[in-house]
Formats: sequence, structure tokens, C-alpha cells
Amino acid sequence: MPSNRRTAETEAEPGRTDGLRVLKKYPNRRLYDTRSSSYITLSDVKQMVLEAQTFEVRDAKSGEDLTRSILLQIILEEESAGMPMFSTQMLAQIIRFYGHAMQGLMGAYLEKNLQGFVEMHRNLSEQTGGLYEGKAFTPEAWTQFMSGQNPVIQNMMSGYLDQSRLLMSQMQEQMQKQAESFFPGMSGFTPPKG
Repeated sequence: MPSNRRTAETEAEPGRTDGLRVLKKYPNRRLYDTRSSSYITLSDVKQMVLEAQTFEVRDAKSGEDLTRSILLQIILEEESAGMPMFSTQMLAQIIRFYGHAMQGLMGAYLEKNLQGFVEMHRNLSEQTGGLYEGKAFTPEAWTQFMSGQNPVIQNMMSGYLDQSRLLMSQMQEQMQKQAESFFPGMSGFTPPKG
């Protein structure tokens, strides 16, 4: 009896776009690009991310989605080489949220904050006419750039920081409401208004 299971090579899964690129990971740790019918490296996958290509990494045998683990591997390599983005203290704080009741809220907060930062970066690129796009923008260059900028760009940075503070405030309010509903009548918690 023929299998009804769809494979990435034969046809797209429901709800998928035709642009989805499927990479297979084999037990020997090699990555195979089904679109180009060739083996690729982690560096090639990083380039796909930088080009905002839509792709998915699947275990060649089980079909399990391995995209997150491959992306984490790229981050680990980037953090190990050159100038890391995350401090040891920040990584420790992130680890402490795993398994904590706040894990979901923290993930959502970080994602929204990063989206705000990407939007601010896009606006900055538009304001500067792409002058710094694709160039190494060191912390020193950033400081020099910001000190010589007009109030429009400084207001943009200020707007991003205000948005970040607002997100944190909303997260705190949501936590307070959840605490009030879980522990009505306990000292320190105001019962929910009904």
C-alpha cells in the first residue's frame, strides 16, 4: 500500500510557500540542500539567513525539524569567534529563565524588543541613505556617528528605548494581573476587580 506521507522533495506541505528551501541533515553531520542537490556548509546556511531566505532543516532519517538547533549552532560559532554579542552575565540570566514561570513572557519580550530594534535599524538605514549598510559598524563608529547626528536620529533611538520601556511595563502589568488571579486575598496582592 503506497504511503500518503508527503516529502519535501516531491511536493510542498499544506500551508507552505513554494519558496521554502529544505535542507537535510545526515548522521555524519553533513547538510544537503535539496534545491541545489548539493552538500552545503554551516557557513552557507548562515548566508541564507543573512539573505533572509526561507528554509527548513530536517533530519534526513526521521524528518524531525532541526532548524532551531542549526541556528543555535551558527550563533554559538559567531559567539566563539571575534566579538561576542552576549555577555556571560546576559547568557546566565537567559538560562535562569528556562523552566521558570516567566519563560514564555521573557521570550515574547525579547522577540518584540528585537523586532523594535530591527525597525529602528531599518529607519536609521533610510535616514542615512544606506551609508553604513553592510559595513563594519564598530561600537566606536556608532558612538562617533550618534554624537554627530541631528535630533531626528537621536529621537529615533529615544523612541526605541521608550518602546522597550513600554514593553517591559506591559510585561510587568501582565505578571501582576496573573499573580492577582492566582493568589487572590494574599498579602501583597490586590484581588482582581470583578
